[in-house]
Amino acid sequence: MSVEVEPMDELLKFRQIDAYGSSRHISAVLPALSAAIGQPMPTSVHPDPEGARVALGFPKTDSAVIVLVDGLGFWNLAMRAGHAPYLRGLMNQERNAKPIATCIPSTTPIVMGAFGTGTCPGMTGMTGFTQRNEETGELAQLISFAGAPEPEDLQRQPTVFERLVDNGVRVTSVGLPKFAHSSLTRAALRGPEYQGSQHRQLRVRAAIKAAGKPGITYYYVDDVDKAGHHYGPMSEEWATALENTDEQLRMLRRGLKPGTLMVVVADHGMVEVDFGNQIDIAANENLTRDVALVAGEPRMTMLYTQPGADVDVMAVRWREELADRAEIFTRDEAIKRGLYGSVEARVRPLIGDVIVCAKGNATIVDSRTHSEGAMGLLGVHGSLTRLEREIPCLIDVA
Repeated sequence: MSVEVEPMDELLKFRQIDAYGSSRHISAVLPALSAAIGQPMPTSVHPDPEGARVALGFPKTDSAVIVLVDGLGFWNLAMRAGHAPYLRGLMNQERNAKPIATCIPSTTPIVMGAFGTGTCPGMTGMTGFTQRNEETGELAQLISFAGAPEPEDLQRQPTVFERLVDNGVRVTSVGLPKFAHSSLTRAALRGPEYQGSQHRQLRVRAAIKAAGKPGITYYYVDDVDKAGHHYGPMSEEWATALENTDEQLRMLRRGLKPGTLMVVVADHGMVEVDFGNQIDIAANENLTRDVALVAGEPRMTMLYTQPGADVDVMAVRWREELADRAEIFTRDEAIKRGLYGSVEARVRPLIGDVIVCAKGNATIVDSRTHSEGAMGLLGVHGSLTRLEREIPCLIDVA
């Protein structure tokens, strides 16, 4: 069988807001994988790892490799599958032919937090690419954690990896050296022994060697995401990055010992930007009024209000200005709809007072604070469309 690519207007429709407890969700992957290796690690969001394992179709094994390809949405892959013979072969298998859901916002640090802990943004405290630091009142960025609290202080949920390690299970993380002790690693993926190299083949060899022993090996690839941001997901550069990633994963799969489980997932998909549909907050007084801080990102923007401002009035004003180009929620509405899952009291004020979810291929920027580079990205993500929120979960067994 082969995956039939749906029309773009269908893929740009909002996906339903999935319950974070759903087993076909990025937050269920590591709990399910822990059950697959016989070391089930329940979380408050996924209390039944074995049920998640069955729902995702993971076979039991003593060694598993989990690959996360940054930016490789299910439909982005399906549209360019001719450039990825190994991944295309997996996708065309019946068990891999349907996507799973990523979280909201559909952006790397937020997804990594939910993925690594098996929980949800409302518990990890990671709610936007940028968000307000309650201690300083200023913006905190959650890739580098510039302006943010210490990673372990913001993200207090134990990771599935560290719980496995505490239980005596081998867990190895393989990637670029710069990620070994990065703030995002400390927040979302802490626990494993880290093996880093600048050289792709050495990373592949390290993962193969690690996977020769029982346990879990985590392997991260970021080439596709970088190409998508700078050149767009329909570019030749993106296709080349996909080809290189596919070859890398094929080499990894070839070297695994028989019986090793290999699962390929992603954190989000990507939308091609239409600069004619870009909304600059700074150019519209109705949008800047009562806004103290603009956070989030161009596809899912969080607005923090000035003291005394009426949040409901602001939300109405934004709805009138943006019309059919965005779905707009107040914080209370977003929490009630389940965008962030179960929200802890300490996390609630980190979420914007008003959340703006871009529709179609619209983007929301603020030329007062955003750099030209940020406003000029050709590929973006973060909102609720199927293109951004539906990701692969491809299963292979050596």
